Amino acid sequence: MQPRRHLFTSESVSMGHPDKAADQVSDAVLDAVLADDPDARVACEVLLTDGLAVIAGEITADVTVDYREILRDTMGAIGYQTAEVGFDAEAAEIIVAVHQQSPDIARGVLQGAEIGAGDQGLMFGYATDETPSLMPLPITLAHRMIARQTEVRRSDEIPGLRPDAKCQISVEYEDGKPRRIDSAVLSTQHGPEWTDRQAELRSAAIDHIVRPALGEWWDDSVTVHVNPTGRFLKGGPAGDTGLTGRKIIVDTYGGWGRHGGGSFSGKDPSKVDRSASYMARYIAKNIVAASLATECEVRLGYAIGIAEPTAVTVDCRGTARVDEGDLETAVRDLFPLTPRGIIDTLDLRRPIYRPTSYHGHFGRTPDDPPGTFTWERTDMVEALRDAVGESVIA
Repeated sequence: MQPRRHLFTSESVSMGHPDKAADQVSDAVLDAVLADDPDARVACEVLLTDGLAVIAGEITADVTVDYREILRDTMGAIGYQTAEVGFDAEAAEIIVAVHQQSPDIARGVLQGAEIGAGDQGLMFGYATDETPSLMPLPITLAHRMIARQTEVRRSDEIPGLRPDAKCQISVEYEDGKPRRIDSAVLSTQHGPEWTDRQAELRSAAIDHIVRPALGEWWDDSVTVHVNPTGRFLKGGPAGDTGLTGRKIIVDTYGGWGRHGGGSFSGKDPSKVDRSASYMARYIAKNIVAASLATECEVRLGYAIGIAEPTAVTVDCRGTARVDEGDLETAVRDLFPLTPRGIIDTLDLRRPIYRPTSYHGHFGRTPDDPPGTFTWERTDMVEALRDAVGESVIA
């Protein structure tokens, strides 16, 4: 029988992509509020377009923050300091339309020592042993390439690169295992000096971004497209409107693992869209790190105002080395799954969120930056092995 081959594609976008820039402003607002009021309830949405920013949402907090200054600082740090680049952080019009959380929602969330879920929803966490970070290879390489573009831009290794960029990686699988990279697409904003020198830019991008990012997966058979439209001069919010929460597949598993549909950025951890997705990844990663399965998806369901999840499912897609029923029992016993339990276990009432809003929420190291990505720890491996030790399938 011929081996089964197929391609799988994932994309990533840079911190200067308009949607990702909006995510960063939303999370910068969240961090500023949590820094002074860890119990604040925040749902911040941002829209960015040419010369205009809108900050909206529901924020209930015992703190006053300067929303306009947060936006200017965040956009300036990304690299948007002039209209020519794509957004003038100092000159742009900024509209603030923020009000308090609905009391009808608040009464379901505030329950004394416990916290009810801030909304209904379904959340997924995923892990696979095909990379050291226990993430799917396509999204891992896509994030790596975008991180490399950011590094090269900031170091001026390729002069004239600008903040807006996106990439796409197609991996060829054979019988379920990654075998080679079929193609890589990189679109990177640039200054006018590169407009008529796209062949030179392509060569420089391959040498300084694509090949280093693909690393051991690079070979000369990879099809590479750099700025396939012919140029990428106009970018950022001037080229395309950005909105918080529009890159949820980039934020998670690149389309490989399922997504419940709720975005993360701008939301405090009482919103299970965010916190329960982090917990689901934490559980799945520890199951795979414990060698109890080579692949794992954790599914959680919540009802607004109810603390305990309405559903907990562990699906190892036929790769489990233990009885999955026993594994689900162990998960319920070992991992607190109420909003309060998740917040305390992962220490989420801290201003840690802006770094999560670019280069992916998952697959990062727990200490990059220190203490941020607590859901990437694998500190429950031994507890899981002990809990299911007698059910290991030979």
